[in-house]
Amino acid sequence: MSATKPVITRFAPSPTGYLHIGGARTALFNWLFARHHGGTFLLRIEDTDRARSTPEATEAIYAGLRWLGLDWDGDAVSQFARIARHAEVARDMLARGTAYKCFATQGEIEAAREAARAAKQPPLFHSPWRDADPADHPDLPFVVRLKAPKTGETVVNDHVQGSITWKNETLDDLILLRSDGVPTYMHAVVVDDHDMGVTHVIRGDDHLTNAARQSLIYQAAGWDVPEFAHVPLIHGEDGKKLSKRHGALGVEEYRDMGYLPAAMRNYLIRLGWSHGDDEFFSTAQAIEWFNLDSLGKSPARFDFKKLENLSGQHIRSSDNTDLAREVLAFVASQNLPPLSEKQETQLFETMDQLKERAKTLPEVLEMARYFLKERPLDMDQRAQELLDTVSRGMLNRLTSRLQHVSWSADNLEIEIRAFAEDEGQKLGKVAQPLRAALCGRGVSPSVFDMMVTLGRDETIARILDVAPTG
Repeated sequence: MSATKPVITRFAPSPTGYLHIGGARTALFNWLFARHHGGTFLLRIEDTDRARSTPEATEAIYAGLRWLGLDWDGDAVSQFARIARHAEVARDMLARGTAYKCFATQGEIEAAREAARAAKQPPLFHSPWRDADPADHPDLPFVVRLKAPKTGETVVNDHVQGSITWKNETLDDLILLRSDGVPTYMHAVVVDDHDMGVTHVIRGDDHLTNAARQSLIYQAAGWDVPEFAHVPLIHGEDGKKLSKRHGALGVEEYRDMGYLPAAMRNYLIRLGWSHGDDEFFSTAQAIEWFNLDSLGKSPARFDFKKLENLSGQHIRSSDNTDLAREVLAFVASQNLPPLSEKQETQLFETMDQLKERAKTLPEVLEMARYFLKERPLDMDQRAQELLDTVSRGMLNRLTSRLQHVSWSADNLEIEIRAFAEDEGQKLGKVAQPLRAALCGRGVSPSVFDMMVTLGRDETIARILDVAPTG
């Protein structure tokens, strides 16, 4: 890579639906490569298919990238807005003699292909207009075709796939401009990438054959061909092509499931790229380490368990204040009831205990439910089982001892241990029903931490709710 040529990458999705997880990974790889080299990461919306492109899908792409933290440089480019430029380049290629006008009808093309199939030849269309004298051109609709070389080979030196060779006789004269003047995808992509100065095209390996055809367009236009890196697609755990049942969801669905953006970035990076045995790392480390040589040739397999594990690690390693803000943003994004000022304060103050076992933001909220819910609490099945007649009587006797204890986690633990000993019980036999009384669940943060957060009056009131006197 030339030191005088700054790296420019791009992500170029079609706005025909949500930003799916495979597209998100492609964007991430392009973003990481550009950031690693201090280069530029561009966004282009390939919206020339007007029948399928929607403003809502475009907004979903923007929202998904923003949530993932993948900031692009400059304004997003609309491919449709550049149709005049695509046509201009096609006309220049006509003038250079590297493209030609083809007047063949669809019926003639199909007949020629059928004849080739009957002769057991590849069904490539060889246009009779390729070398026709312009003086013989009829006044009829035409397409503009690339005058591709018919001999020799086209070689793509790919950073992932290695050197790939196509015999030019297997590559047809693809259409650059349709008869209505609208550019084809192949042509528009090349013109846009050239005009945007793209140096590296990093994308899925389903585009590998496109690289050969697009290389010919670059050459026909007299332009340098960018470097390519075609990454294997993501598969499900069963090794089959990723589908919705495997996790091929929109990025916003992972947001709604409560995964941290940092965890999603970490997980997506590891789907097809590696740095030794490192699994858990920060985005700053990923930017520092990322290179194209470490992209794998085999399809990566999506594994929800690994994602959850990484998400839990990121939650535990998060700064408490930052994590609390993520929780509040999640509450707002899901249209959940907003937290009161007191609850927000409690959230920030208790984050150390809330995040210890959580793998997603909803699990953080579940740990926080003991101060988010008002009395009387609803009890899950485990809590109901813990609050049997014996346990309720024991909790009732505990309340008098809690009236005068100095209210700190250490003092409360000492007092409750002493109470359990007096009752002839192990600590767990008291702590478990106490936990159920305080939060309505069988799993929660430390009982003593909950008591401190709730305060003496609220703690005793909750115990009396399940174990009233008299």
